[in-house]
Amino acid sequence: MALDGITISNIRSELEHTLAGGHISKIIQPEPDELIFTIKNNAKTYRLLLSASASLPLVYITSSGKQAPMNAPNYCMLLRKHLAGGLLESVTQPGLERVLSLNVRHRDELGDLRSWRLVIELMGKHSNIILISDQNKIVDSIKRVSFNVSSVREVLPGRDYFIPETQNKKDPLDISEEDFSRVVFSKDAPVMKAVYGGLRGISPVMAEEICYRAGIDSDASASELQDAERVHLYHTFSRMMDDVKNEKFEPAIYYKGKDPFEYASVPLTQYGNLRKEGFDTISSLLEQYYAEKELRTRIRQRSIDLRKVVQTSLERSGRTLQLQEKQMHDTEKREKYRIYGELLNTYGYSLTPGAKELKAVNYYNNEPTTVPLDPTMTAAQNAKKYFDRYNKLKRTAEALEQRIKGTEADVEHLESIATSLEIARDEKDLQEIRQELEDYGYLRHHGPSGRKKKQEAAQPLHYLSSDGFDMYVGKNNFQNEMVTFKIASGSDWWFHANDIPGSHVIVKTNGKELPDRTFEEAGRLAAYYSKAKNAPKVEIDYTLRKNLHKPNGARPGFVLYHTNYSLMAEPDISDLREV
Repeated sequence: MALDGITISNIRSELEHTLAGGHISKIIQPEPDELIFTIKNNAKTYRLLLSASASLPLVYITSSGKQAPMNAPNYCMLLRKHLAGGLLESVTQPGLERVLSLNVRHRDELGDLRSWRLVIELMGKHSNIILISDQNKIVDSIKRVSFNVSSVREVLPGRDYFIPETQNKKDPLDISEEDFSRVVFSKDAPVMKAVYGGLRGISPVMAEEICYRAGIDSDASASELQDAERVHLYHTFSRMMDDVKNEKFEPAIYYKGKDPFEYASVPLTQYGNLRKEGFDTISSLLEQYYAEKELRTRIRQRSIDLRKVVQTSLERSGRTLQLQEKQMHDTEKREKYRIYGELLNTYGYSLTPGAKELKAVNYYNNEPTTVPLDPTMTAAQNAKKYFDRYNKLKRTAEALEQRIKGTEADVEHLESIATSLEIARDEKDLQEIRQELEDYGYLRHHGPSGRKKKQEAAQPLHYLSSDGFDMYVGKNNFQNEMVTFKIASGSDWWFHANDIPGSHVIVKTNGKELPDRTFEEAGRLAAYYSKAKNAPKVEIDYTLRKNLHKPNGARPGFVLYHTNYSLMAEPDISDLREV
């Protein structure tokens, strides 16, 4: 699933019809590689998101806003100077390239009208947002690219702008049947690969769709197709391109089960057996499909350092635990030494001087036992030696038992933090996780010494059950503490995945009896927000909040309970409403 040339053509069409003729009233840069334009047109206000993220480049009209940084980056200030207040004359796309241009007219400092192009290149890791003057010179870009980075093209102020053509692909919107035949049928490759490999903006999915509509095996060799098949393939391709030219788009997401499998701006007849959800606009499709994915991508990028700290600490604690368990295993022979000492005290009188062993019956199991002896020592001295070994190993085992419990607690704690990183939604969540890592010594505090500045606390997730009951979900250990010991009262219900790191889920009863459906929905929340969210079923423990106890000195999010019920829940919350 990616933005191919056809999807971008759909975006261009929507932006042209919706935004062209509007004025740019505001520009912010909430992320280093992302811009949001506020555009007023036809008495309406729109937000246009432009992202040059290497992992998720996007352009669409969004219904949600983002917080602008306190200090605008230099590139944002440059765009405000040349574009803010300007007229968005048109939105264009060269052929089916993965490139869009916002063409803006704006008055400069002298009051003269100037034309500017803001080019958005949606090309994976090469994505960029570039401001170009009316002399086709690069003014600046959201990502500067020198020849040290790319030998194909420099993207630096003052350079001429051009779209690199490194693959010599043809424009599918302006290709004759003769050129199509030469590009596609001359290749000794599968038809599908020959189509998307020789034409710009055609993705593998679209190439597969063209073959499917033409009734041709996409894996067949392009050079070996019959004349009739070649003609049919070209005309099928041509009809799809006519739909693109005439802006006959039908944006839809195709689902395999409950998961989105593919999306496109034209019907994908090859997936006729999949559930299809249509959208009025391509922006609404992209916003629904990518909103959560973009959020998680951003959070994952920002939490790389925390993930590394947690993973390194987990590996270290794991190695420590293995070593401690091995040492504990070595102390298991202590009982043998105790029995040797007791047997020597009991039967040692019968030993002759210089004896190297004592053969006696172990009165604990009535089995014959041979006790090795130091012939230079008496029976009493040998017995003392064995008792000394026993006591030493006993003390070692007692110390190791406490250490193992501590190391196991460290592993459990770190695994809960790792799960919290997967659930985190914003910077506040990451700040709380960072604070927890600092509090427990996994991460060194790099801030100024002295009194810590109080941070605004992140809030837990809030869902409403189908029966109207409030359900709260902690996204990390601090929030688990909050929902369990501050939000919940004794008569509320508490849910958590059994023996698995995950969120505390609280259902507020308000003195009412919960229906079975609410128990089931709360269980699904606890399953989804746990380490086992990808499992088909998860065992969930649930009990009244009054049955929970937190030991003194316990780590955040750690509770004990001895009375509980259990249910099996599917980690699917697609039908639950978040408040």
